[in-house]
Amino acid sequence: MYYLRDPLRLTDRQLFLPLPLAPILNFFNGRYTIPAIHTLFCQMVGATVEIDIITDLVDALDEACLLENGRFHQAYQAKTDAYRAQPHRPPVHAGVSYPADPDELAEFLNAYGDGDDLSDWPEWNGRAIVSPHIDYQRGGEVYSKVWRRAKTAVLEADLIIMLGTDHKGGAGTFTCTRLPYATPYGVIPTDLAVIDALETAVGTDIYTEELHHSDEHSIELTAVWLHHIYKEAGIEPKPMIPILCGSFHGFIADDEMPDQDEFLMTAVDALQQSTAGKKVLVVASVDFAHVGPAFDQPERIMDETNRAAITAFDERLITAINKGDDADFFHSNAAVRDENNICGYSSIYLMLRYLGEGVSGQQIAYQHCPADAKNHSLVSIAGLLLD
Repeated sequence: MYYLRDPLRLTDRQLFLPLPLAPILNFFNGRYTIPAIHTLFCQMVGATVEIDIITDLVDALDEACLLENGRFHQAYQAKTDAYRAQPHRPPVHAGVSYPADPDELAEFLNAYGDGDDLSDWPEWNGRAIVSPHIDYQRGGEVYSKVWRRAKTAVLEADLIIMLGTDHKGGAGTFTCTRLPYATPYGVIPTDLAVIDALETAVGTDIYTEELHHSDEHSIELTAVWLHHIYKEAGIEPKPMIPILCGSFHGFIADDEMPDQDEFLMTAVDALQQSTAGKKVLVVASVDFAHVGPAFDQPERIMDETNRAAITAFDERLITAINKGDDADFFHSNAAVRDENNICGYSSIYLMLRYLGEGVSGQQIAYQHCPADAKNHSLVSIAGLLLD
């Protein structure tokens, strides 16, 4: 069976499609009528099947909002309107991925810093952070190491720009939300003037996939650590601009550079201009490699040799990041067609474009996290600080 579900959860319906019927979906591309699909499918399987099989499937897909049609767009708009009507974007993973009670949360996060000696660490007041967005149970120590060392920069910044991976995002998207993010500690405000400037520059396309913010974890899990720094210092959080960044696979497939994309580069320019004169801290909330059988790579069992190769490739990417070399970072991954599934490709690149020249970074932490029960798959994460 094929299991079909809508990642946006526009309905509570989920479908199981028998394997022999799966080829029908190849014809659901907007080009064919139902009778034409029936004819093509009969030709494909070499037998006559009842047209009711096609119409019943169409009805089931329609009811589940899995067809791009009027029902889907109406449901999508209704859910988007409901999201926008909230006073803030709630911490949807609280109580599941981390404690919802603020006192329990503080104790939970502080425990990841046990044994981490900062006595020789000079106060750092740089420009950007590369932070994980993996669950805390696997990545908590890396989060802790990078965020504790970034404390001074966090507290002295006027504005935080948070660039997170949009796991459901379209090609080359750059998606804002006007809602401030909430954590168990309270609400992190946003700077609507900056978002207005982005909208003026590139139009309402920055809101096309705004609904993705509703349950995307990449910004939420990092925003909790950001808010934790403010909470521990006893001060109110500074404004944060949350931006979800979509896939760069289209650029790889077309052998093109993102710096030739008018929409993205106009958005970055507008972000630079609207934040000029502010002390800005940019955060790329990202993970690195996602490799092994858990990620549809059955031939890539993560033994010692393969783990060493992943580390070596990540080191190449991290070197490019620490030099602020956006072109080298992009080309290094594009050259291997993103075979390691870098979950942060677009966010890191756009961070480097925003920062411009003169970047100098340092690696604070790096780790391989298990991604299946047999430890045959892994996710790699890193914590970097950039001046």
